[in-house]
Amino acid sequence: MDIAILSVSLNVHSTRRIVEEAEKAGHYVELIDHTRCSVKLGDGRPQIYLGDDNVTNEFDAIIPRIGAKVTRHGAAIVKQFEMNNVFSTARSLGITRARNKVRTLQIMARKGVPIPETVFSINPDNIEEQIKLLGGPPVIIKLQEGTHGQGVILAESKKSAKSIIDTFYKMDTSILLQRYIEEAKGEDIRIIVVGNKVVASMKRISDVDDFRSNVHRGADAEAVQPTAKEKHIALNATKYLGLGVAGVDLMRSKKGPVLIEVNASPGLKGIEAASNINVAEHIIKYVEQNAHRRRK
Repeated sequence: MDIAILSVSLNVHSTRRIVEEAEKAGHYVELIDHTRCSVKLGDGRPQIYLGDDNVTNEFDAIIPRIGAKVTRHGAAIVKQFEMNNVFSTARSLGITRARNKVRTLQIMARKGVPIPETVFSINPDNIEEQIKLLGGPPVIIKLQEGTHGQGVILAESKKSAKSIIDTFYKMDTSILLQRYIEEAKGEDIRIIVVGNKVVASMKRISDVDDFRSNVHRGADAEAVQPTAKEKHIALNATKYLGLGVAGVDLMRSKKGPVLIEVNASPGLKGIEAASNINVAEHIIKYVEQNAHRRRK
């Protein structure tokens, strides 16, 4: 089978792991830098070019690893492969939905998936009322499209919250506010879903000087067995967004597990080390089960 990994570099650990497992399984795999791809429209069937090379019909499947800075272009390239009947482990719509935290939470709320109390607005004149809707400080302030814990701020007082929110509004930056889940004690759970199965999970514990529990920010990670409800939330969230592979982040609150966000390109380094599970192999098997060879 011919597989394309849409990623900017083989130096990215997760990309390299997927390539290793694809080659181990006997597949031809090629790195396609989606930032260097162009789409030609308007003269017959749309074509996808990597530089001068037409790659429209070269692959049986693609595995998108789209970075936050190029989400729209990356998703557009994925869409073009989809329109040419190439199997993708993540739908283009799912990638753009997952990247935007508000859109993800809106979908989850509509489907009845438990989420933290959340407020979003662009009105700088009622900041105090927005904070009050969450029961007052402390509150979490998040960029709507941040990743790896970037753009996530804990405001412990009303004064600091108002100052931070006002600054973001003046910068015309889209944010959301969430109730601080103190009882989680800086811990969250990352669940990896591949297809319709939970294949790995870990608990991330924040550094004593940082409430954010992202491995990229130095958090510790250890294997954890999610509850049946946590698995159910992760599987449903992945399905509702239209993703084949996803990293689903949950927190354990007094009211039970709540969904924090969904990542369409979850990192593999932390989860494979903590769980001792070959997640990259699961991804390749998922491709094998769902993609169809397009040529001999």
